[in-house]
Amino acid sequence: MLAYYILLGGIALVSWLVSNQLKRKFKKYSKVQLRNGMSGKEIAEKMLADHGIYDVEVISTQGRLTDHYNPKNKTVNLSEAVYNERNAAAAAVAAHECGHAVQHAKAYQWLEMRSALVPVVSVTSGMSQWVVIGGIMLGAAAGAGLGFWVAVAGLFMMGFATLFSFITLPVEYDASNRALAWLKNKNMVSQQEYVGSEDALKWAARTYLVAAIGALANLVYWAFRVLGSRD
Repeated sequence: MLAYYILLGGIALVSWLVSNQLKRKFKKYSKVQLRNGMSGKEIAEKMLADHGIYDVEVISTQGRLTDHYNPKNKTVNLSEAVYNERNAAAAAVAAHECGHAVQHAKAYQWLEMRSALVPVVSVTSGMSQWVVIGGIMLGAAAGAGLGFWVAVAGLFMMGFATLFSFITLPVEYDASNRALAWLKNKNMVSQQEYVGSEDALKWAARTYLVAAIGALANLVYWAFRVLGSRD
């Protein structure tokens, strides 16, 4: 159990460091004003139009770093700062979220796989670890048998969340690549602005990588606990 807490503590520390670095990067590149004077909203609308997408709405959402694309109602949701500001960070985020809209329009397979998992993960992710622990406790109290299979069911539930985390990686990296390619090919940003946008998106992607590693480490630990109890 001590090793588990050390592992989780290490992952939590790395996640905190990456998150803090991401915030610093966005703060830094928020000071790099776009030469074209376009806001995040305008950047998003142009990228959508350049890809022939006219049924997606760009809207403002409250909060910081709350930007996302919603495939259900086809909206690019930009945080207030990104929606209104005219800098390299805003351009990067706006283009990235539109990258997801382009994926949706082109039926990008990894996005479709992730979308298919959303209903399952939304139900199982919050309870999976408790099901595993409950199974282990039941097995300790009543002996092997039912408790073991309850714990295995919890592992399967946890596995869906881990799979979701790893499927998210190509989705996010591809959206960033689409965004950066468009920003560069359409001369939407200067070289300095492009470097800032690229750096910001790289750090954003690393937060998903850390999350995926954490999910896998958690699954492996509990798998050893459950399956090891059968020896």
